[in-house]
Order: sequence, then C-alpha cells, then structure tokens
Amino acid sequence: MPVPAGTPVTAPGADPLAGCPGVVGAVPGVPAATRRAGGRAAAIALGAALLLTVLGAPLGLLWALVAPGTPVRMTAEGAVYATPQPEQPIAADGWFSLLGLGFGVLAAITLWVVLRRRRGPAGLVAGTLGGLGAAVVAWQVGRRIGLGTFQRLLDTAPPGTDFTKPADLRAGGIDWYGPLPVPHGNLLLAAFGAAVTYTLLAGWSRWPSLRPEPQWDGGWAPGGPGISSEPGDQPAR
Repeated sequence: MPVPAGTPVTAPGADPLAGCPGVVGAVPGVPAATRRAGGRAAAIALGAALLLTVLGAPLGLLWALVAPGTPVRMTAEGAVYATPQPEQPIAADGWFSLLGLGFGVLAAITLWVVLRRRRGPAGLVAGTLGGLGAAVVAWQVGRRIGLGTFQRLLDTAPPGTDFTKPADLRAGGIDWYGPLPVPHGNLLLAAFGAAVTYTLLAGWSRWPSLRPEPQWDGGWAPGGPGISSEPGDQPAR
C-alpha cells in the first residue's frame, strides 16, 4: 500500500499507528465497553437466578398439594406406617421429580424468550443455578406444610390414633462436605431440565449469535467507498 507524501517516518520499535490519531484514539475504549457489557450480563444472570429461586416457594406449595401424605398409626412403641411398604413416599418423590423437571424446562424457555438480547452462557448459568435454588426452596417449603401438626401428634397422640405424615423426599437431599452443601438426587432435576432445554434451544437457533439479527430483504446491499452496482460503472478495483 503506497505511503502518502509527508507521512512521518517512525523510529524502529515505535508505535506504527502514532501518526493516525483517529485509529489510536478508538482502541482504548473497546476493552472498557466489553467489561461493562460483561458486568451487565453477570448482573442480569444473577437477578434471573434469584427470581427463579424465589419461584421455588409456590412450586413447593404445589408439590405439597398434589403429593399424598403417608398414613401413620400410633402404637405403644411409637408411630408406625398404617400399611406395610406404603406407596405414598414413592409417589411424593415422583411428583417432585415431575414438577422439578417441568419447572426447569419452562424456566429455560422463559429465559430464552425474555432475555433474547442476553442469550448465551449468561442465560444457561441463570437457568441452571435458578433451577437448583428453586428445587431446594420447593423441598423445604413443601415438606413443612403440616409438619408442625405431625410433630405434635407424635408427642401427644394416644395409641390407636391414625394420622398422616406430610410429604418428604427420599430420593434426594443435601449432603454436607464440611461447610459446602451438595444437593443430590431429584433436587438436581430442575437444573438438569433447564440446562438441557437451554442448550437445545441454542443448538436449534437459526442465528449464529443466538440473538435475532436483521433479515435481508433481497435488495442490493449498500456498497462501500468506490463500489457501485450501477450497470455503466467500472468494476471495483
């Protein structure tokens, strides 16, 4: 590329763009803008995860409503199941698994539609963390519905009294490794459903950036300097 006359010659090792203030002045602003965009994306992802976690409370109320309680009978030795090998605890686990998985799928679809300008890793992290938090909240809220009455009957009911044990999880819970809580079992299904659904939506997206892009209307694209599409014009060099 020819160098215009009058261009100063830089010394060896000097900045080759020193004579181009327009270019040099535009570069330092790019990293700052990128950092600001990354901070906004992280804040939005954290807010979405917290909102999903809060929605675990109504999910727990729904689980307590549909999951059956287990019949219990008080004896002289203490409370025992009214029937041998009851099916109600298994049904409670099954209902929690279905509700959690459905919650994760709906959460991922909602994040994909609502945060359409923030699609990508931020949405995936928000759905996964939010699904995990919602499952823990739903478990703790649902298992406490009627728990106080059950504990009181355990302490005061005379032998021969029949009552019901509230729904609880047997196929999931939290293990503690020192100060670190680690959920396991069907507590992970909401996060699993959110992660898989969001990943599939990203894989099936027709936009490479995952975000809606302007559609080409079939006309000629505007040409740059020195480029024209008129029939009588000379070809671009």
